[in-house]
Amino acid sequence: MKYYILLLLTTLILIGCNTEPKTIEQPAVTNEVDNAFAKAKPVLDSTRYNVAFLIMDGTFNTELTAPFDIFQHTIYRENIKAMNVFTVANTLQPVRTFEGMYLLPDFDYTSEDLPKIDILVVPSAEHHLDTDLEDEALINFVKKVDKEAMYVTSHCDGAFVLAKAGLLDNSVSTTFPSDIDKMRETFPNLDIRKDVLFVHDGKYITSAGGAKSFEAALYLTELLYGAEIARSLAGGLVIDWKLDDVPHLITK
Repeated sequence: MKYYILLLLTTLILIGCNTEPKTIEQPAVTNEVDNAFAKAKPVLDSTRYNVAFLIMDGTFNTELTAPFDIFQHTIYRENIKAMNVFTVANTLQPVRTFEGMYLLPDFDYTSEDLPKIDILVVPSAEHHLDTDLEDEALINFVKKVDKEAMYVTSHCDGAFVLAKAGLLDNSVSTTFPSDIDKMRETFPNLDIRKDVLFVHDGKYITSAGGAKSFEAALYLTELLYGAEIARSLAGGLVIDWKLDDVPHLITK
């Protein structure tokens, strides 16, 4: 009996002292970074308006989500030409808003598979007063869309992007109240108005932004669908909407 116990202890000691590295099968290495955030492109209803929201790092939440909410809810109204709403960026990787939300763009505007855009929405972003204005791909994209779009709209400092692209050269416009002087200084030849929440001139609608982005978006729905539909969309978001109560300027 003692012999068997001694033999067992010796075996265990030899196993424990074996420092030979063990071969552990590793999982196959795959390039998952590019696909980690992949998502299917939205299916666009060909009977609707295509409404693109231009997003990037530093986009401000409200100027994006306010008009997005208004326009997306058109699909729940009957007997109108509703809106396909989607986001476009210079990447399909996540972008982070100024407030910290991560967004997955629907389309990459630097690629060839971008759908036709009927309405372009340019929400404000953190660097629309400086480095974004030097982004040639961004500015050229806005210029390209403008050639065929029915409307091009901006909220808050998104107007700086429209101005840089030359879209506002012959139009009256507005922007975030405290940035009006900066916009006038940057684009001295433009007609930029104060004391209004939005300006509609031709195909361009520029707004003061912030929570008042709702009003500019509701105005566009009233323009397209009439006051009753606009009030219905506003009511769905608990907003009292009456165009005459909103300081604005319409030039034609």
